[in-house]
Amino acid sequence: MPERLSLLAVHAHPDDEASKGAATVAKYTAEGVHTVLVCATGGEEGDILNPAMERPEVRARLAEVRLEELAASVAAIGYSAVHMLGYRDSGMPGTEANARPDNFANAPLDEAVGRLVRIIRAERPQVVVTYDETRFYPHPDHVRVHEISGPAFDAAGDPARYPDAGEPWQPLKLYYTGFSVKRVRALHEAFLARGEESPYAQWLERGFDMGLDAEAIDAAFTTFVDVSSYLPVRRAALLAHRTQVDPDGFWMRLPDDVVREVFPWDEYQLARSLVDTGVPDGEPEDDLFAGIRSPVVAPGG
Repeated sequence: MPERLSLLAVHAHPDDEASKGAATVAKYTAEGVHTVLVCATGGEEGDILNPAMERPEVRARLAEVRLEELAASVAAIGYSAVHMLGYRDSGMPGTEANARPDNFANAPLDEAVGRLVRIIRAERPQVVVTYDETRFYPHPDHVRVHEISGPAFDAAGDPARYPDAGEPWQPLKLYYTGFSVKRVRALHEAFLARGEESPYAQWLERGFDMGLDAEAIDAAFTTFVDVSSYLPVRRAALLAHRTQVDPDGFWMRLPDDVVREVFPWDEYQLARSLVDTGVPDGEPEDDLFAGIRSPVVAPGG
């Protein structure tokens, strides 16, 4: 077993760390795992989604407010370390922000990969968590996170790549986090069972209109981490983003005890592994560190 287990998560904006895998990170932090957040941008182009925060003094310093919210969320989750990749929010295609040369999407790919490689080598994670939202939420910054994470995973262990970025370190597993259709349906049905309008109804309808293949999407998820004891942490992290999350909105109205009953997992897709996880074929993992706590190097790995 390695001397120190470490997990590094790569996200695009402040609030992504709260909505994607926050409970998992809280769980591993509580177990003594060294957890690291890499946030690519400052979220400067984010809108104010909570009506109570739509105030002139907030709007005037939104970039600073979003970083303050990030700090509060990180404290709630318990991340051991935070690194800002140093780019500006790219905004959506066709906007003025999207044309800026200092944004994340317009940064030279090799430069952005190198910045992430430097952080990986410094923090030495065995597990890297990111996402592939190129189809379901193709925000330029989310797409760019995907574009740099795989190459950085490979380059970090190669002494010939980025020789000035620190001593080489090869992570062992790369995961994509996301929401399964099974999760969305479970939460949708939980709202309906309580006699409430479901915020997931439109998502499901739009997905099927787009030709959503629910079976194929769900089959891609390989790993389900039980986070039932850490759902309050996820809620606290989301609520820390006061400009982005309305505490009275539909998304926050399903109590944690209901979520715990209908879908108490964070789900992941194992995108790359250099270890034998030890999990029988066809069975899901329940631990991102499967095969690392007692590693067995895969043939050819």
